[in-house]
This record gives sequence, structure tokens and C-alpha cells, in this order.
Amino acid sequence: MLRVMGDNGKPNANMLMHILSPYPADRSALTDCLKLASSSLGRRHAVVIYGFDFEEYPMEPAIAAFETLAHERVRLSQRFTASFADLVHPVHRQGAVHAWELWARKD
Repeated sequence: MLRVMGDNGKPNANMLMHILSPYPADRSALTDCLKLASSSLGRRHAVVIYGFDFEEYPMEPAIAAFETLAHERVRLSQRFTASFADLVHPVHRQGAVHAWELWARKD
């Protein structure tokens, strides 16, 4: 989940760590890509990131950074996106779901 603002409406600066961290201990979307690409479970693998947009913190730069870092480590499909809006939550009102199929590690 990419949620740069907390439920209280204040910025959550370390949220990008959950998406972009290269360190396995942080269990980020980036390290999940490496684990999935190496996994023998199932036949197909995908990574999904959902999150919320804010005027001052749109998701797109973080998603683009994730793609840049992930493409250095694994083979990803094109990005698939579904947007949503008009949620009733007082802080998290709009956002999107992004997904990529993973094919293999780049070693």
C-alpha cells in the first residue's frame, strides 16, 4: 500500500520505504518482486500496489520510481492501472491500483 498521508491527514515520510526499499528486512514491493521471481510456487506471478493520491503527493512519481528500480532486477510486464475516486474516507478519497506480471529475475 502506498499511503503518503496517515489517517490523521499528516504526512507519513517513511511510507516510500514500503515500496522502494532494496533491503529484504523492510519487506517492500521491490524485494517482493525478487522473492516472487525466484519462487517456484504457481506458474504466474504478479505484484500489486494500491494507494491514494493527494494534491501535494501524487502516486505517479513513486510508482515510476518503483518501476525503474524493479526493471533493474526483474522482468516486468507493462503496468495495468485502475483508478478510483469519491471514497467516503475523510483523508483517503482517491487513488489507484497498479499491477505488473513478473517473469524472471535479472541476474
